[in-house]
Amino acid sequence: IITLSDLECDYINARSCCSKLNKWVVPEVIGHAVVTVLMLISLHWFIFLLNLPVATWNIYRYIMVPSGNMGVFDPTEIHNRGQLKSHMKEAMIKLGFHLLCFFMYLYRLVSKISPK
Repeated sequence: IITLSDLECDYINARSCCSKLNKWVVPEVIGHAVVTVLMLISLHWFIFLLNLPVATWNIYRYIMVPSGNMGVFDPTEIHNRGQLKSHMKEAMIKLGFHLLCFFMYLYRLVSKISPK
């Protein structure tokens, strides 16, 4: 979010912004897929079903990068057709999702540990 807002305010150029963001796309896809599979294996159905659409979206977004682009974030296209705004909106939604998951995981951890 900070890198995209820096690009929006012209504090950094599009190429450095996209290279910073693209280096985190693959670890994000792998990490989210691993967490989703672990929730399936451990039979936490609600959390699995909550993570499945986000993991699917991350994989779809990574696979559908057009050939010739630098990655999911492309410096030649980030200012076209409102892509910067859509990337900002997606980053805010993911931030909210990860905060929700963090507190859900924390609640499950505390509820399993605390004596009744």
